Amino acid sequence: MWLSNSSSSSSHTFTLTGIPGLDAAHVWLSVPFTCIYAASLVGNCTILFVIRSDPSLHEPMYQLLSMLAMTDLGLSLSTAPTVMSVFWANCREISFDACFAQLYFVHSFSFMESSVLLAMAFDRYVAICYPLRYTSILTSAKTAKMGLAALCRCLFGVLPSLFLLRRLPFCRSRVLSHAYCLHQDLIKLVCADITFNSMYGLAVAILIVVLDPLLILLSYIRICKTIARFPSRRERLKALNNCLSHVLAVLILYIPMVGLSMVHRFGKNASPLVHVFMANTYLLIPPVLNPVIYSIKNKQIRRGVLKVLTPRKSCFPWHRST
Repeated sequence: MWLSNSSSSSSHTFTLTGIPGLDAAHVWLSVPFTCIYAASLVGNCTILFVIRSDPSLHEPMYQLLSMLAMTDLGLSLSTAPTVMSVFWANCREISFDACFAQLYFVHSFSFMESSVLLAMAFDRYVAICYPLRYTSILTSAKTAKMGLAALCRCLFGVLPSLFLLRRLPFCRSRVLSHAYCLHQDLIKLVCADITFNSMYGLAVAILIVVLDPLLILLSYIRICKTIARFPSRRERLKALNNCLSHVLAVLILYIPMVGLSMVHRFGKNASPLVHVFMANTYLLIPPVLNPVIYSIKNKQIRRGVLKVLTPRKSCFPWHRST
């Protein structure tokens, strides 16, 4: 029997769910999930290695890209332990404290990614609208301050909701809808008044899910106005191409994020598969695709990646082909 007070709740566990209706195929489904996590780890670690090893990439744009890669790594590592335990070993139990720790890291890294993308939009805005002042406006010190501000923003945005949720009683079924802990999922299991929690969650959603994309959109409106005044078509296409990778990264984060929020808030009658698909797309796909996008669209990153993947020629004459 579940205890109804929050002080004793920590002694209980939650039950994770894989993909509803496909329990028998979880062992086989572990293969694509493993490949997704491996691709995320390898891709983002490669981006970080390329930026770190090439002094010419120690610029604000690539410092922000390294922040994005670290955030994607954190997001992948936050969900990997429970997802792999569910699909590999059918281990579905997660302790109360571990669930809240995972919830904190998942949402923190997700909001951090949104903040980094907003900072990258500002970088593109300055680079295109004020190219002659770029180096004076965006210095390494200012980039570090933007990263610190993004970190503090996520810290103060997620922690209060975590404390508010933790003090509430969980006396309903503790079966979660996903293979990881999400705030939207846990709040449904509370058997108390959640009005204040819902209002705070809505405020955070407006601050992150609405404000960040709106500011990014406004920056690109200004960018497009500036590009339209470029004299030659070649210059316009080059400027647009410089923004394309960031635009794609924005789309693959915010479309699933907004979709998941809408499903949890308004899709109570939707199939459980819809909830699982939207959550997995939101949390697993951006960390995989971001390194691919920047490796393909950015010449310096692509050159660095090819340099890492291409084996060096041997210096010993007997290793050379005759």
